[in-house]
This record gives sequence, structure tokens and C-alpha cells, in this order.
Amino acid sequence: MTLQLGFPDFVPDTGLLPRSGLDGALARFHELMARQDSPVRAIRHQPARAGEFADIPPTVDPRLRESLERRGIRQLYCHQADAFELVQQGTHIVVTTPTASGKTLCYNLPVLNRLLTDPAARALYLYPTKALSEDQLHEFQRAVDDIGCDLRAFTYDGDTPQDARKAIRQRANVVMTNPEMLHAGILPHHTKWAKLFENLRYIVIDELHTYRGVFGSHLANVLRRLRRLCEFYGSRPQFVCSSATIANPAELAQALTGEPFALVERNGAPGGEKYFIFYNPPVVNRQLGIRRSYIGETRRLAIELIERGQQTLVFANNRLATEVLVTYLKDACDKLPLPPETVRGYRGGYLPRERRQIERALREGQIRAVVATNALELGIDIGSLDAVVMAGYPGTIASTWQRAGRAGRRQSASAAVLVASSNPLDQYIVEHPEYFFERPPEHAFANPDNLEILLAHLKCAAFELPLRDGEKFGLHDTSDMCRYLSETGFLHHSAGSWHWVSESYPADATSLRAITSDNFVVVDQTESPVVIGEVAFTAALTTLHEKAIYLHEARQYHVDRFDYEERKAYVHRVECDYFTDAIDYTQVKTLEELESEDLAGARRAHGDVRTTRQIVGFKKIKFYTLENVGAGKLSMPEQEMQTTSFWLHFPAAFLGGLDGLTPTEKQSGLMGLGNVLRTVGALLLMCDPRDLGVALSEEIAGETPMWEPNLYLFDNYPGGIGQSAPLFRMTDKLLAHAADLIGACPCESGCPSCVGPAGETGERGKEAASRILAALRAHPQEQVAAAQ
Repeated sequence: MTLQLGFPDFVPDTGLLPRSGLDGALARFHELMARQDSPVRAIRHQPARAGEFADIPPTVDPRLRESLERRGIRQLYCHQADAFELVQQGTHIVVTTPTASGKTLCYNLPVLNRLLTDPAARALYLYPTKALSEDQLHEFQRAVDDIGCDLRAFTYDGDTPQDARKAIRQRANVVMTNPEMLHAGILPHHTKWAKLFENLRYIVIDELHTYRGVFGSHLANVLRRLRRLCEFYGSRPQFVCSSATIANPAELAQALTGEPFALVERNGAPGGEKYFIFYNPPVVNRQLGIRRSYIGETRRLAIELIERGQQTLVFANNRLATEVLVTYLKDACDKLPLPPETVRGYRGGYLPRERRQIERALREGQIRAVVATNALELGIDIGSLDAVVMAGYPGTIASTWQRAGRAGRRQSASAAVLVASSNPLDQYIVEHPEYFFERPPEHAFANPDNLEILLAHLKCAAFELPLRDGEKFGLHDTSDMCRYLSETGFLHHSAGSWHWVSESYPADATSLRAITSDNFVVVDQTESPVVIGEVAFTAALTTLHEKAIYLHEARQYHVDRFDYEERKAYVHRVECDYFTDAIDYTQVKTLEELESEDLAGARRAHGDVRTTRQIVGFKKIKFYTLENVGAGKLSMPEQEMQTTSFWLHFPAAFLGGLDGLTPTEKQSGLMGLGNVLRTVGALLLMCDPRDLGVALSEEIAGETPMWEPNLYLFDNYPGGIGQSAPLFRMTDKLLAHAADLIGACPCESGCPSCVGPAGETGERGKEAASRILAALRAHPQEQVAAAQ
């Protein structure tokens, strides 16, 4: 991973001088935009919006109506009233309105209304994170307490004490959980949950837009299993979903649940005015195309907002950038008359108690700024914020609007600032603001019929209840799959059904989000051993290897021992002026070519591949100056993944036509081309660039060894998520846009905004990539000229 963390103390005058309040900051942004070569590329104003209201429906229980009035709610927003009426009619609904528009009441109101009139009824709430479950439990419980009724709601997740679980199964009217707990902790033990399944009336799915790709594909199969058990117990629950703004919410909801949905999208909530600023750090070396550090510029803008008294949320795109920004901002606050707890970090690896304390302090105004990963992108209540600063483009239009919506949640004026990195996608977005502001948000897709995912959940379904002959799972007849599972020793056919006979517990073998669900815990041994955090399996290999510096809330810990088998890392507290950045290496091997075509002497194809990733070393990077002050070799366990890929094959004859380029320069050109194709591919697919991996094979072909490499763009998820075939079909458009991106970049020999820095792709990397592209796009009669 490469971070542009820059020289944040080197700040030439840009005109952003401190003034009090948000108005002063906005005025300075406008002044700065008027300058030549301004780093402010766009300022968009969203005017305040008046509310659109509706009367509380007469079918609302009087106790619930009185409770709403005591809380100052004498009318509903129009979308809340629409949602209530549709749910009363028995319609499955999905509500998609902006952040802070009162979506929670869209499902709490009909659920509470039903439970008050039918106390035996049950509801199941699904949230993507445990933190969101806890937050929404408090909101629901406040409503119940105000009504003064005996309804009981509980969270049920991995943190729930064992002695409380039986009581929850028997007494809860509302169970709030997450997909992982439903998958592994509830469905396989459905006999203990008989009362829930027999009386289940509503399934609420919040933050529907998060269930895309692999995670969404898994959830769709979990819901197939849930509906199967509901049918067994005689219930037919109604789905009530809420989502941030995406292009296809009803389509996604139907793909996940198998049911038709009504869409509620007319937003009746009032909103304060909002300013959206696109900021591109100034160029400091035009020849090399190097810009001032986006992390440094984020730090500077955040400090100025903090000094003006603005409560600010800073988003970073990964754990390392988050912790480095926390370090920089805490260092800056130490030099200002601000208390040490003014700035806090927030990410998934923090312990639950620590995250709840930060959320509460942010709501109560005790914290001036929080630096977070996407963990705070979802709807956790953190109160009224004045500004959001995004360090880098989040990857999608939908995610960017979701983050920007975290400011001004209480109808006050607010600002959102996007600080672009040198990543090509960031540069495209910030230099083409019309693409962002005029284009609808992305579609969200799930592929529940991915064979690997489907088989995994069919095993779970058979464990829960025998599969009857001819029974369908989703749209699929299960006969062939059951016979396959019987041959592999998992199922046995008897009395017209397929029964689970393996001693394994299939839910444990299936992770919903990644290759494995195992987290590593971080144990601080500075004094007495204490757990200070946890790290996801995939991130642990790059952040917790031996001799790494683990960053936590601007504190540095040296990793003494990495216990792969026990999933633990042992650390001790240190004071050092550097952090570590892991170096990884990925190999890709073709397993099966599904489709291929000639392409101007090369070949394009897509199919199944196996990737092998290994962490091979690390660098020591000094804070602020980013000097490389050391390195080390590592030999970490290899991680294999089978997925799908689009690739370009380059025969020796094609590469031989690139006269004047050495083999090393041709390789550099292909690496630079891969960087560009990933950026353009993400734009065309409207996906996050991190969903695509890129690798160049080192294949030697033929009896006489000749280098004939493949350039792979692969799905970065096990089993693939359906992106390779579309890339194959749009190859011409992919190559045309890549040529446009390289041609429009003003750098001379490559930079982070096109093929990559010249230091990584060589002095002729940009030229080589351009010539390869021209040859790929040339008609047969033009190929010789293009190669030359």
C-alpha cells in the first residue's frame, strides 16, 4: 500500500487564513477559487429545504400517538406517512431518503404499532454492524420507555452474555442482530428460537445499500434460509428496508429477498443548506506530476475548521491513513490551547466500549474532531456536525454522499470537503465535478447464485432442516447439488429427503464478508497483558507482522510476536517517529478460460483464476517527512483465492513489434497500463476501485523460452462478483478511455494520476503504456505504425 502522507508542515500561503465560524471558511474557499490555478475545483451550494408533512395516520395506536406528541412529533414527514400506510397494507417496502431524514421512524412506527396491538408478535432487525445495533436499540428503548409499555427489545450478537441468551430467545419482542449472528448463531439453532419464528411479523433490514457484492450475495442466501424456516414454523414475515441513495434500491431489495418491493423515495424532511467543496492539492513538481500531500492538506483544513470552533468529522479510506491523521492532528492540537481529547480516532479495530465512549462524547460535544474509516459512514447517531473532510475519494458516488450527509444532521448549515489524492480516479472526479454532481449514484448488485456461495448455504440449509426431493432453494432445483454433496460425504438421501450427516458445523466454515471471519486480537504486554484492539484477518497480515508498528489512537506499539495459529499479536508500547508499511506480492494463475477473442495481435479473455498473495517485506516510513528509514524481509503465510478475472494476453510477436523499447521498459509499460485500466474499469463498472485487483503474470511460453505475459484485472473477492464478463464485453470502451486518461495527463513521464510515478514505472513507462494501447486499438493495417 502506498500512502501520500506528505509534508504537512510545509504550507505556502493559499489564502485560507483563520476566521471564526463556517461562514468565514466558506468565504475563503470562494476567494481561493477565484485565483488562477486554484486548488478549489468546485463549490456547489445545496439550498435549505423546507419540510413536507402529513398527519399522523388515524390507525396509529393512541399510546404511540401520545408518545410522539410528547417528543414534539405532531406530524410525520410525508415519506414516514407513506411508509406506514404501505406497511399497514402488507406491502414489502424499501425507503431511500437522504441521511438524517428520519428513516428509523419509517420502520419503528409500524413495528411498534403492531406490537402494541399484538404483544405476541415478533420483529427481527438486521444491521450491518454491532455498533449500529446498539445505537438503534437505545433509540427503540427510549420510545418504549416513553410509551410505558412492556415491550422488550434486545441486541443479540457475539457480545451478548451467555446467561442472557436464553431469556432473549424467550422474551424478546424485537431482536436486533447482524447477518453474521443470524447466519451462525440463530438459524442453525432455530429450535431454540421457535417462538420467534412462529410469530415473526417483520424483518427490518437497515442500511440496505451495504449489502452489495459478496456480502450481499451471502445475505441473500441467509435470507433464503430464514424464509425457509419461517415457512416451516408457519409464518410469512413482511420486509421493511431502508437504504442510502443508490440507483436501484427496489431491485437490490428484491434480489436479496426474492419478493417485490414498493419504493418510498419522496423525501419530506427539512434540511439545512450545504456546501460541497472539491479540493485538489496544488502541484509542486509539474514535470513529475507530483502534488502536495492529500493527507497533509486534509490535516491543514481540518485544523483550521477546529480552530474556528467547527465540530468536524474526517474520513480516511484505510486504517493506516486514519491513524497517521490522528497522530498529525493530536500533535497539532498539543501546540494549540486545546485539551488532549479534542481529537479522537474511530475505526473497526477499536474495542466496543472505546467506540461507544467516542460516539457519546461526540454527541455531547466533548470532542471537536474525529478521524474515522467508513465505520462512521453508516447511520450511528453522533449528533450535529458542522463539517466533513474526506481524505481521498471514497470510491463511489453513493458512499461520498453518505459521508457528506454526516454533517448538518440537525438542519444546520454545513460543509463537506473532498480532498483528492493523486490516485487517477480521485483526479478524474475532482477535475470533472460534473461527473459527480450530475450522475446518479451507482447501482448495487448482488449475485446470490454464485455457485461457491450457493453450495455453502445449501449445506447450512440442510443442517437446519432436511432438503425435500424437488425442493427449490431460491430459484434453483437442488437435486444435482444435493447429489454432489452426497458424493462428498455431507448429505444422505432417505425417505424422500436429503439429510445432513457430516460431523462439521457448516455455518462456521462460511464467512459472509471475506475469506475468513477470524479476527486477530492485539495484546499489549507493556505492563500486565490487556487486549487493546482487534484486526480483521486480511488486514492483520499487513499490520501485525513481527517488527511492525501498530498504531492505535496516535500511540505506537511494537509487534513482538505474531501468533498465526492462535490469531493473536503481542505488542508493547514504544515512542518512535516512524510507522511501517507492508510490501505484498500477488501472483495470478489461469484456471479456466471461458471466452476469448483476438485483439490486434494480442488476445482478450475472461474466466476463472487463482490468486496467491504474500507479504514479503515492510518499509519503515518516518512521520511528516516520509523518509524511508529502514526495511525488513518477511515470510508470511500465502493466501490463496479463487475468483474470476478479465485479462489481456500479449504474445511475443506483439511485444516484439514495439521497436525501441527494452524488455524492462515493456514490462513497465504493462504495469502502468494495468494501473490505468483498473481506474477506468472502476469508472465503467461504477464500482469501488478496491473491488478490482491488478497483476502482471511472469509466464514464459513455448519450447524456446519467450515472455508472453497476461495482464489481469480480477475480482477482489472469493468466487468473483460478476465484473469480469462486463469488462470483456466493453474492452473497446475500456481501452479508449484509458488512452484518453493517459493523453490528457500533462506529466512528461508518468505520475500518480495516470500510469503511476516514474520511480515505479520507469522513465519511459508512460510512453510504453501509450504505445501498447495504440497497438491494441489499431486496425490490422495500422498496427505496424502504432507499434513504431
